[in-house]
Amino acid sequence: MYRETHLISMQRTPSLLVPPGHPAPLDGSAVPVPRTVRHPVLLAPAARKAIRQRMLLFRQASLDRIATLTGATASDLKRYRHDLSEGEVPDLLLQRGASLPFTRELPQGALLYLVVRALRPRHVVETGVRPGYSTAWILAGLEANGTGDLVSLGPGPTQGRASGVQDASVGQLVAPSLRSRWTLVLGNTEERLASILEDLGPVDLYFYDNGPDPARARFELRSAWAALSPVGVLLAHHVDDNPAWREFCRQQGVVDATLDSGPPPMGALGMRSFTPA
Repeated sequence: MYRETHLISMQRTPSLLVPPGHPAPLDGSAVPVPRTVRHPVLLAPAARKAIRQRMLLFRQASLDRIATLTGATASDLKRYRHDLSEGEVPDLLLQRGASLPFTRELPQGALLYLVVRALRPRHVVETGVRPGYSTAWILAGLEANGTGDLVSLGPGPTQGRASGVQDASVGQLVAPSLRSRWTLVLGNTEERLASILEDLGPVDLYFYDNGPDPARARFELRSAWAALSPVGVLLAHHVDDNPAWREFCRQQGVVDATLDSGPPPMGALGMRSFTPA
């Protein structure tokens, strides 16, 4: 069942926890929730097949990077990819309205699933959640592992997003069958993120997808890096939106920190690279 009392800090502020799709505060004020939620469009079989195939496309360079970040073997990744191709996650997303706008904005959704399967994280945090496309892939990976939980901080910004994406309600793409490991926190303030990270303890996977604002990106990247466990992985989407990711990587002494070239590109840094063997 969808949980509303997962973190101690959230128990102190239950009004911040809202089932997906309900109107909710953004930062203490009203959030612009679409007046009319668009229902999933009935797709022709050929269109469904094409979108499903697009969801499951992988670059070999991205698979190699996941192995480096997580320590997974090629046979591990092959097994996880088989589980995904034979599983119901792409079809669940299609049923709930995920179509080409979502696969264009986040073509790496299935890569998130593979990272989760390979890393087997105990605690995952994502920021900028809105329709829940990335959320669903992460939760599916946790469910397949049989361990771990996800805290999503949102809603994310809508500016610059395709109409099919920005018109979806918060959490619309997350099927009920995937919600048992999920806590949704509404309000993207520094205080709330700090409280989440403090209450969770070490974070094994952090996914930044919270818009192009460079100040917010810098704050989140610093906060996430400080909260990572010894095997933790930091992912950042749309790393070409502002200079924050490049600056952060330079500070860590890293030049190339890309998980997938996109577009849009997704960056990745893992603690394993900084831990002596």
